[in-house]
Amino acid sequence: MKCPGQDSRYWKPDSIFEARCPNCGKTVEFFKDDTTRKCDHCGHRFANPKMDFGCAAYCKFAAQCLGTLPPELLARREDLLKDRIAIEMKKYFGRDFKRIGHAVRVARHAEKIGLQEGANMAVVLASAYLHDIGIHEAERKHGSTAGRYQEAEGPPIARRIMEKLGASKPLIEEVCDIIGHHHHPRDEETLNFKILYDADLIANIEDNHKDRPIDKEKVEKLIQTAFLTESGRKLAEKQFLA
Repeated sequence: MKCPGQDSRYWKPDSIFEARCPNCGKTVEFFKDDTTRKCDHCGHRFANPKMDFGCAAYCKFAAQCLGTLPPELLARREDLLKDRIAIEMKKYFGRDFKRIGHAVRVARHAEKIGLQEGANMAVVLASAYLHDIGIHEAERKHGSTAGRYQEAEGPPIARRIMEKLGASKPLIEEVCDIIGHHHHPRDEETLNFKILYDADLIANIEDNHKDRPIDKEKVEKLIQTAFLTESGRKLAEKQFLA
């Protein structure tokens, strides 16, 4: 069966449209399933501005549909993966709304920090949603949610989720590495790790002070000594010291 999105029998009148060449401004005609078109006037080839490939973030046949996409759009495919990972994380935790809420807040903080720092957002957000994914197995196997047990149990679960969604091998390996030591920074760390670490630290401060007033003096000292990125430090200052 052909993908309905690509089958012309399901097309509507707006499935053929015109777009302006970003190089010379002339009109170029696109069919909805064109990944790129070449401008007849100046010869510039550019991506379909209306291409919708959200399903590619999880469809196992995506490579057959999108193998000819230009690199910049293939990169966007990885960014879309985060939404599917978030869904799988929520499915995995089920009714454990505490862990779901924590992961969502870490992802929100990580996105703010990562955009400021110029990180690989696909890695950062996948790590944010999955960083505590081993916590249930840690409780079941070890009777503890200690960081070292989460780090041991999390990567295999995260790997299964990302492989199921068709994530690239480099992304899977980096995310699993981050999850496998996310409480324990190494002497030399990647930018993506640092952003996840700072985002998790902010969320943990929120959790620790949820039911009681925050001790600004202690938090100020923590902000000055524990954060790994300048953007993370500034976000924490804005949130807790302003």
